[in-house]
This record gives sequence, structure tokens and C-alpha cells, in this order.
Amino acid sequence: MLLAGKIGSEESLPYNDSMAKQKQVARLIVAPSDTDPDMLYATRVFIGDPFIFLEQNGKRTLVLSDLEIDRAKRTAKADEFVMLSELEHEIQGNAKTAPPYEKVLAHFLNKRGVKHVMVPATFPLGYAKELERSGVSLETSNGLFWPERESKTAEEIKMLGRALRITEAGMKRAVEVLKASKPGSGKKLKWSGKSLTSEVLRAEIDSTILRAGGLPANTIVAGADQACDPHERGHGPLHANSLIILDIFPRDAKTGYYGDMTRTVVRGRASEAQRKLWETVKAGQALALKKIKAGVDGLSIHQAIQELFANRGYPTEVRNGRRVGFFHGTGHGLGLEIHEYPRLQKVTLKGGQALTVEPGLYYPGIGGTRIEDVVIVERNGCRILSRFPKQLEI
Repeated sequence: MLLAGKIGSEESLPYNDSMAKQKQVARLIVAPSDTDPDMLYATRVFIGDPFIFLEQNGKRTLVLSDLEIDRAKRTAKADEFVMLSELEHEIQGNAKTAPPYEKVLAHFLNKRGVKHVMVPATFPLGYAKELERSGVSLETSNGLFWPERESKTAEEIKMLGRALRITEAGMKRAVEVLKASKPGSGKKLKWSGKSLTSEVLRAEIDSTILRAGGLPANTIVAGADQACDPHERGHGPLHANSLIILDIFPRDAKTGYYGDMTRTVVRGRASEAQRKLWETVKAGQALALKKIKAGVDGLSIHQAIQELFANRGYPTEVRNGRRVGFFHGTGHGLGLEIHEYPRLQKVTLKGGQALTVEPGLYYPGIGGTRIEDVVIVERNGCRILSRFPKQLEI
């Protein structure tokens, strides 16, 4: 669920001095920081076109276009700034056409005496082939390109909190609109004299997020059986007395950090089956929140939730060729990516990790329910960053 496009504002992002002091293998990224989280983490500046980041013997150099270099000098955390046009002129000489970008990249590394460099696993193949032709060997990192990203600093936690406040503004607007809606023909909700559809409610959520300083994408407003497909965005009329999943995950335009929150609500009266489903999911999340702490195997938490659900009559299985129950992960990392390392159930938890906790149950005929909050793993438990209340009926 990555967001693309230019971010409208710059703000200093967390800086870890160990990044600048590393004197191991040289590190190279060539990517736009607007959409590449490793580049954004390394440079703290939003740039929409690919540019060059090189860390060599602890010195960080950025190669930028004339359009971006002055702005980067004011806002980016780097030791040296090189103009791309100067490198192009060195290669072009009297030729009429400018050299391809990959030729400029190879020329730059050769000038710096780089013979071996570490790149992200997503490094472009065309660039890699040109570098190898020019005598530069490449390796990819074994794991995270920046391991520091896994444990969030105090500054990053503040940024996650700000992103969650933006998320909560969108959720508040969703509840306001649903509360103001009334059931019409066939229990279809009406709002401001028109049908309240998933599309209309999503537009209200997204416009609120924009005004709050966020960038929405793929907001989920899914009612009834639509919500039994967890990533179904939702479409068509919303109905009274029906479960509605609201999953909101905007990016903060100032920092690039994401918020993520899910609530499940009923406009009107929940049936006994709907209430039981919702209460069970809430209990499953509460169980996870109680168990999360540094040193715990995340898989044991996931399995404990599945066991609780099964004991309450909600097994995870296949019915009529369709998965039902709790068939997705308990949670995922959150930061400069909406889904970033780690997956909760695939690691032993560490202090400083930012994780979503979002169990869900999905049964066609009743509907889907998911409740999601964001936590920071700590030595003796977890700190919940989300603040929005959990309420079934509105």
C-alpha cells in the first residue's frame, strides 16, 4: 500500500549518528526518496526523481540535479553535495547528446574509487549491469538495508503519533457521517439527501485526512460480506444494522511516516451474532496487547488468538471453497512503509519495534470484523499509541 507522488513539505527525519560513522563496505542507493523508504531514511529530504546516495568511509554524498541541489543543501543530512550536471559534462565532452544516467552513475563511482558496494535488494537491474561492466561489484544486504529502522527512536515515535492523530481525524469524520445518516429503503443509509455509499464515506474520510496534513490511499470502507475480503476497499450502498470495517492508513505529508487504524462499527443495532463476533475480536486484540513484550515469540501470540477464537466457536477453516475465521497475520511493522519489517508472528519481539495489532474474523452471512491499533514494544509490555475509542454501535 505504498504511496506515490510528491510530498509537499520537508521536515527533519530521525538521524542516527552510527549511520555516518560506518566505515565498512560502501553503500549505494539510487531512487526517489518520495517513494523509497531506505532513501528517505538515509537523506531526510523528499525528492520525486531518482538521485544518488553514496556512503563511503562514513562520508555521505548526494548527487542531485540542478533543480534539487540547493533545497537539499538546506534540508538533507549529508556531508557533500555534487551536481549531476557537472558529472554529465565530464562524460559528454563535445558530444551533442547527454550521457545516460547509468553512465553518469558508473563515472561517479569510478571517480571515487569505489570497487565494491552494497545496494538494496530493489536496486535497478539496468544500473547494476552498467556498474558491473565498469568494474564495480555489487552485493545486497542480508536483511534490512538500514537495520536501525527496526527500532524506533523517540523522535520516530513522536512522528508515528502525529500520523496516528491524522488517522484518527479521518476516523472521527467517518463516525460523524455515519451517526448523521438515516436508514432508507431496504435499510440503505441516506446522508445529506443522498445514498451513503462506501465511495461517499471514503471521500469524506480522505478529504479530512488531506486537511489534517496527511496523504490518504486505498482507505477501506467495506460493509457486510464485502468486509470478508480483508483488503476489499468497499463499494456501493452502506446499510443500517450491518458491520462496516473502516481501515485508514494515511501517510503524514511532513515526515513520510504512516498511521494505521481499523475500527468496525454498526450504524444502528447490532444483531446478537454481530455483537458476539465483534466482542470476540476485541477480546483477541486485548489478549495480544497483554502478551506483547520484548523477548516473546510473536507466533505464540498469533496462535493464542486463534485458539481463543476457536474456543469461542470461530475456527479458521475453508467453507464452500472460501477461507473463514482469522486467516491473516496478527500485525506488521509500521514506519516509513505501511507494511514494513517485521511481521508480528514471524519474529521474536524486540524493544522499540512499532507494530500494528489487528486480529479479525470473517464469516459471510454475518460480516467481517477487525480492530487495529499501533503499539511500541517495550521490555515489560507495550505502549499503545492509538487513542481512538472502540465502539460497536453508533
